[in-house]
Amino acid sequence: MTCRHILLLLFTLCFPLLVSAQEVENVSVPDSIGVNADKMDTDTIVIDTAALHAITDDIIRKNRIRRDLTTFRPDPIRAMWLALVLPGAGQFYNRKYWKLPIVYGGFLGCIYALSWNGQMLSDYSQAYLDIMDSDPNTKSYEKMLPPNYSIVGKEERFKSIFKNKKDTFRRFRDLSIFAFGGVYLLSVIDAYVDAELSTFDISRDLSLQLLPTMIETERIDMHHRQTTPGIQCVINF
Repeated sequence: MTCRHILLLLFTLCFPLLVSAQEVENVSVPDSIGVNADKMDTDTIVIDTAALHAITDDIIRKNRIRRDLTTFRPDPIRAMWLALVLPGAGQFYNRKYWKLPIVYGGFLGCIYALSWNGQMLSDYSQAYLDIMDSDPNTKSYEKMLPPNYSIVGKEERFKSIFKNKKDTFRRFRDLSIFAFGGVYLLSVIDAYVDAELSTFDISRDLSLQLLPTMIETERIDMHHRQTTPGIQCVINF
């Protein structure tokens, strides 16, 4: 075995240490394996750096493609517009499916409150109108009273009661409308913020450390400073 063969064997054994075994399986290695055989003699070996750089670039490119395919990064603007067009679509686009019951539960609650308060407002408004007129045939307010209950001699007090009930349920109905709009707005904001923070680093590299340091207490001149030992707080992110 000549010196050239020995050097080639050593280079072949050491080359896998430069790259991981997983990446080497997916990389097409040139026939020269980074070695220009035409320029070799028995004592020297010339490494083709261009070929090695090409292999490294190919590994980096494949790593980037694999990472892009496995890591989903939602677009905040698209998530916002989807949530504006269809409530819950932004959360669905962000793949936060567990938020959908919360969003639609909030909408259903607001719809129920709006329907209930609207119906009560309609009933008390009609009862107030009936008790205020002089027509004895309009007595819808009796449905609001216990069975066989007479309000003879108490008309003024019940007029005030029905008016207050009517105003109360009108206020509740308006609040239900504002709550519906609030849930809608929150769903849009949540979709946008969730997509915006999808690339926020929450890895284990985030840490807080207390390290010794020298703190400057007085500047004597441009080249001389007076310092004292202290502790600094370091946040890695």
